[in-house]
Amino acid sequence: MKIGIYSLLFVTFLACNPSTDNGIRLLVDHPKKSFQWGDTLRFSLQNKKDLTLDQLSYRLDGQTIENKHVFQKERLGKHQLTISGTADGKAFRVQKSITLLSDEPPKLYTYKILNTYPHDKAAYTQGLEFLGDELYESTGLKGKSSLRKVDFKTGTVETLKPLADEYFGEGLTLLNDKIYQLTWLSKLGFIYDQKSMEVERKFTYGSSKQGWGLCNDGQKLYKSDGTNRIYILDSTNLKEIDFIEVMTHKSTLNKLNELEWHNGKIYANTYQFQKEVAVIIDPKTGKVDGVIDFSGLKDQVEQHDKLDVLNGIAYHPQRNSFFVTGKNWSLMFEVAILEKQ
Repeated sequence: MKIGIYSLLFVTFLACNPSTDNGIRLLVDHPKKSFQWGDTLRFSLQNKKDLTLDQLSYRLDGQTIENKHVFQKERLGKHQLTISGTADGKAFRVQKSITLLSDEPPKLYTYKILNTYPHDKAAYTQGLEFLGDELYESTGLKGKSSLRKVDFKTGTVETLKPLADEYFGEGLTLLNDKIYQLTWLSKLGFIYDQKSMEVERKFTYGSSKQGWGLCNDGQKLYKSDGTNRIYILDSTNLKEIDFIEVMTHKSTLNKLNELEWHNGKIYANTYQFQKEVAVIIDPKTGKVDGVIDFSGLKDQVEQHDKLDVLNGIAYHPQRNSFFVTGKNWSLMFEVAILEKQ
């Protein structure tokens, strides 16, 4: 069959075939640079040399689709549209990267302070998680990084395990009697026995180049690396088996930091964001379901020259509340998260 040039009613994006001498281009028909759930993906081929095209195959991320494909709750982020076939008997392939966003803005949340507790202002907090009533904390900075067990009511550090000076500690999570702790740029994590807090072994990263935040859903681990990606790790061998891309209805959301799992969602601090906020993420799609405005908390802690950003969020299941603090904050806050009215 012959497919020629036809006129598009909307903005058209071009994607070149790696072999650029056949004149075949992939045209994507859409009024914007990105798509949202509910939008229809329409495309065609520009065939400048009027070649005979045959055996055409349309695929999105390797899955066969039809033209006029409607996006319906697929994972958000980058997708690869590929058309392959033959042109005058020679194989060809053209591709185009498609960005998929959420179809609605996130809900907005605020907080109510339930209790205030002392916190070590020398702790550059990177990870925070409860196991029952026991609070575990990971701290950063080279020469000051540590794994800690803390009495959250008094702020007393009950157990302190310093990291070697070469490591910059990052997020942590607890699963199956183990503590998992990340480092920042060393591409290396540590696995501890939960009771003794002694290192059992190390693990290396895969595609993610850095370690930022960590949480788990009771089976798998979820790891942030400073981008908009959250990697899903097999808890038995710590291999990266998948990832999601965190997106709003407008753009990607980068610099995802400390992570916490609660009620089927990921709660994430955002590093050096314009405001002191955390976000609520759907771990299946990457959609930002909510934004929690923690403005005002930082103003209540001791103001000193090493005071840094909000970081550290942990859910206490028995108390049904969240605990939040920051890097070198003198206080930790127990809060209820409330939808803004």
